[in-house]
Amino acid sequence: MFPRPAPGHRLGAAAVTLGLLGSLNTSAWAGARDPAHGHARITRVPSVAGSETPLSGFAIQSTAKVGDSASAVSSPGYPAKGWYPAGSRSTVLAALLADGVYDDPFVSTNLQKIPKSPFQVPWWYRSDFTVQDTAQRTYLDFSGVISAADVYVNGHRVATAADVTGGYTHHELDVTSLVRSGTNTVAFRIQPNDPNKNFTMGWLDWLQPPPDQNMGIVRDVLVRRGGPVALRDAHVVTKLAVPSLATADLTVKAQVRNDSDTAVTAGVTGTVAGVTLTRSVPLAAHQTRTVTFTPADTPGLHLTSPKVWWPAGMGGQPLYDLDLTASVAGTASDTAQESFGVRDVRAPLNSDGARQYSINGRRLLIKGGGWSPDEFLRWDRTYAEDRLKYALDLGLNAIRLEGHIEPDEFFDLADRLGVLTLPGWECCDKWEGQVNTSESGQKWTAADYPVAQASMAAEAARLRDHPSVVSFLIGSDAAPDAKIEKNYLDALGAADWAVPVVPAASDKSAPQLGSSGMKMTGPYDWVPPGYWYAKREGGAAGFNSETSAGPDIPTLDTLRRMMTPAELDTLWKDPDAKQYHRSPSATFGTLKIYDAALTGRYGAPTGLTDYVRKAQLAQYENVRAQYEAYGRNQTDASKPSTGVVYWMFNSGWTSLHWQLMDRYLDQGGAYFGAKKANEPLHIQYSYDNRAVEVVGNRPAPASGLTARATLFNPDGTQLYDRTVPGLSVTGGGAHTTALTLPASVSGLSSTYLARLVLTDADGREVSRNVYWLSTRPDTLDWAKSDWYHTPTTSYADLTGLSSMAEVPVTASASTTDSDGTSTTTVTIRNTGTGRTPSLLTDVHLVDAQGRPVLPVRWSDNEVSLWPGESATLTATYRTADLHGSVPQVRVSGWNARERTYTAR
Repeated sequence: MFPRPAPGHRLGAAAVTLGLLGSLNTSAWAGARDPAHGHARITRVPSVAGSETPLSGFAIQSTAKVGDSASAVSSPGYPAKGWYPAGSRSTVLAALLADGVYDDPFVSTNLQKIPKSPFQVPWWYRSDFTVQDTAQRTYLDFSGVISAADVYVNGHRVATAADVTGGYTHHELDVTSLVRSGTNTVAFRIQPNDPNKNFTMGWLDWLQPPPDQNMGIVRDVLVRRGGPVALRDAHVVTKLAVPSLATADLTVKAQVRNDSDTAVTAGVTGTVAGVTLTRSVPLAAHQTRTVTFTPADTPGLHLTSPKVWWPAGMGGQPLYDLDLTASVAGTASDTAQESFGVRDVRAPLNSDGARQYSINGRRLLIKGGGWSPDEFLRWDRTYAEDRLKYALDLGLNAIRLEGHIEPDEFFDLADRLGVLTLPGWECCDKWEGQVNTSESGQKWTAADYPVAQASMAAEAARLRDHPSVVSFLIGSDAAPDAKIEKNYLDALGAADWAVPVVPAASDKSAPQLGSSGMKMTGPYDWVPPGYWYAKREGGAAGFNSETSAGPDIPTLDTLRRMMTPAELDTLWKDPDAKQYHRSPSATFGTLKIYDAALTGRYGAPTGLTDYVRKAQLAQYENVRAQYEAYGRNQTDASKPSTGVVYWMFNSGWTSLHWQLMDRYLDQGGAYFGAKKANEPLHIQYSYDNRAVEVVGNRPAPASGLTARATLFNPDGTQLYDRTVPGLSVTGGGAHTTALTLPASVSGLSSTYLARLVLTDADGREVSRNVYWLSTRPDTLDWAKSDWYHTPTTSYADLTGLSSMAEVPVTASASTTDSDGTSTTTVTIRNTGTGRTPSLLTDVHLVDAQGRPVLPVRWSDNEVSLWPGESATLTATYRTADLHGSVPQVRVSGWNARERTYTAR
């Protein structure tokens, strides 16, 4: 921790506090530019006590191109000619991209062409703000500096890079004595970043790293105004009665700080959950006291029938508000506002040693994905909300943030939408340098321990009131040692952290916390669908914190946006070729393992289109199997599955692996395979024992169900059909075995189709699931398993799918609009007169130029239809994303010719 400077020397060092950053504004990906000068706009700061005003943007320039002194650069009126505009939260490279200095880094190898040398020297970030008077006190409040910065105000240095270091540390600088009426200047001299040396953010093998290593300021810099007494660290500790949920106790805390040179008495008043709070707090000069309101002294804080916060699908997401004001002699001096939710989170280890989460007394399987921010850390609230809504559309309930912990708005969105979040420190760089000897992070020095602890304190204070936050992982691939763990736990305890702390995402232990209860056994590269059903390695037992079958090839639309024709040619022709859009890791540099499986199971690709269509089938079946296996096993008596995090949910750039949707939010086989597996009431096939299971993913039970299983050869010849009525399944992840498919069926070809249909008591179809299977199984060489996959020694034979006859699929579509949202309803029909089904029929919403309209949420997609069958699908999207075009739907399938229809 960095000490607060003594009175009279307040500008000599950073005063690190554990308070929340307060309200953060949204910022566009482009820089905030003053049209008249090409520089950052001047931020107008009001004099209102308790106001928090983010700087609207910066002018930035390399120190290699600035010969003027720090005093001159940080003084009002400095011309900053030729400097680049940057947004209020911007890395250096993000600003240069917005200003058109470099070509689109998501295309081809443009990112590789950006030189690294400009980012190996410090950069200046400069911004002006105005105040009308100096009667109020003024503070700079910020975090998100990557990697460190000297800070100047009006020509005076107010903090050094030794003080302001680390991407997560929180800093508050009292600059009252320097602020003048009129224009003021704040300047940051940002140091270059190296994730192996600094407590910041890195990318490891996720994507090709940005050449500036994300140096810059990626959270808002707030100018706070107030009177002699400041309110900081306001928060609410909740205790919910479980399992009754009948009552909840609230404890309200806040720090009250006298920043003046004389003793004062502060009146602290406010409201929370309809309860009035009031307290008189005497303070000596420069004294800080914690004011606490409890049910013992404020009986109204014992709530009856509280509004309980639930994850999406389990209940509502009500939030309460805390509002506090500190006054001196009847004049408001400062205010604080917080939103919070009432819920209970527990995650003990079960009898098998796996971590089992429960919310409000109800166990749940964590079904999540690994979150990636934009590669250049550009914050876009709409883009974040779109992805979180995709998570809900997929039936997921959680997002894991390994490092790259997003700004406050992200967690506000997660609170409102009901998405659980599992933030934590990232692996393999400085964060684990002291304990992970196999990776490149530097060992810690004595100066590093307080920075890491301050980072933990700041994030704990920022995240603790968000009901969506249900854990913090203080380790990833490695657990902290005793000293680091104690520092983290001390910081969490001081912040009143109330949800589980997990020592690692891998199967590691820490001295105080004990076992993580999680596993990180892979895979990260291709394995067959049946892999997931084995209760070993990465299979469906316990809590797998990050895992998938690796590559996720995007749609053809996206591939053509991100790669050149020559690169696309290599993509399908050369499995040994280095793929820049996969990973910088030598382990994941090619698609060799994936391509071998694609060819071995489906047959060699005949062209790019054929390669992509086979990839979509492969990704659909594999992602579906991953979630289905974990879903089926969650209520097992022995070695149940308790959590699975798909690695990854999304990518921060245009990628060929680890993503359920691509950078542009287009959806293919991986997306719809996950959506199918996680539907509320679901019928599924088990690759390990051929059982047909009904899984209740929703809270409510269901009865009077009928399951039907039918087997077909690829030409549509029916060879087996069985119906089982009178089925029931309880909710909360329980499953019922409807039937077991026979081990052999006379006349069944090596490649065959299994159609599973579940109907309710009224005969309505509630779940349909079609599998393409083989009488020849995939064979795994378990003995040769490594950290990233288990080799396959022989492949299932799915080549029979190529013999399926082309079938005609027609569509009709219409569109309605309401309050900026459009809904396109599409009915697709297999009009063939034979027996052959249309396999994995995809409907894409496109504009008049044939470009996908994104994001879009489909009720269902990539469906399989037998002759005479039809399906009605709906697509919901923002009307503005049509850009004035008439919507169209493009229909295609594995064995259906592409056709486009107008959807007026």
